[in-house]
Amino acid sequence: MVSRRGVRIILMCAIIVLVAFAFMGAPTAKAAWQQVAEFLSLQGKPVPSSANVLSEHETEVLDSMTPQQQAQLLMERSINHFKGANEEIAKRVDSWRGKIKLDDSLNRLFTTALNSDDLRVRAAAIEVDIAARDLGKNDFTVNELEHQAQSGEQGVRVNALWDLALLGNRGVEPKRAEQALLQSIHDDNENIRYWAVEGLAYLGTDETVGPLLQVFHDDRSPNIRERAACGLAQSGMLSEKQRRSAVPTLLNYADDASLDDTTKKWVFQALRDITGQSLPHDAAAWRNWYRASDGNWKPVTRDHE
Repeated sequence: MVSRRGVRIILMCAIIVLVAFAFMGAPTAKAAWQQVAEFLSLQGKPVPSSANVLSEHETEVLDSMTPQQQAQLLMERSINHFKGANEEIAKRVDSWRGKIKLDDSLNRLFTTALNSDDLRVRAAAIEVDIAARDLGKNDFTVNELEHQAQSGEQGVRVNALWDLALLGNRGVEPKRAEQALLQSIHDDNENIRYWAVEGLAYLGTDETVGPLLQVFHDDRSPNIRERAACGLAQSGMLSEKQRRSAVPTLLNYADDASLDDTTKKWVFQALRDITGQSLPHDAAAWRNWYRASDGNWKPVTRDHE
């Protein structure tokens, strides 16, 4: 934190620079100020501050850290795309199971990672969450969670649906996870339906796109319709290719008279998020663009890099 004395020094330096500009003459001063303005600008392409690799020091001290410290450091580095961070998480995450907790610090990193534009960062966050929830990646765990997802208190069912989705995404019985989630997307309990829809988005298989589209169109709850739209467009673990597969159906929804105005607005928002195109909320405009592009528009996400 900068002290008052430090602030005064900074202000004095700024004044000296401005006075110096004045003595340079108008053209020179203008050029110099443009350089400063460019330096301060928040616009333009990303400018690296240093090589985004784990430092030798960090690699050397990892083994001396607690699992909680390791998870926090590596999650932070993964979010910032440091090379080697995800590899270290993959190497260590199984040993963290039951030894780390999503405390305030790690939970903030987890939430940030789940909103990353990089699916690998999201996957790293899921691995950390699985370890923090002490979930075994095996049939025994899936058997227990399937039972919990079918019956019991709402909170138990919600947690089970979420856990099945995360395990399924990491390759643990994805088909069984899908079936459990599909059995709950029409539940009478709105909260159960909400988390079943959220789970489908995070399971992220090809087979989840169709049910998410159906829920988006048909569910009686606007909260759940919006959640399905977000799962299709941005959140969750669907790849860009999978999200693109939803576009033809979304185009049909754009002029579907059975949908209310709010849901139609979400249709156009989903189309914009998936394609990166800034078109008006007009079904004809979107159809014309789609026909002209022949489905071959420029990729907009990291999973095509």
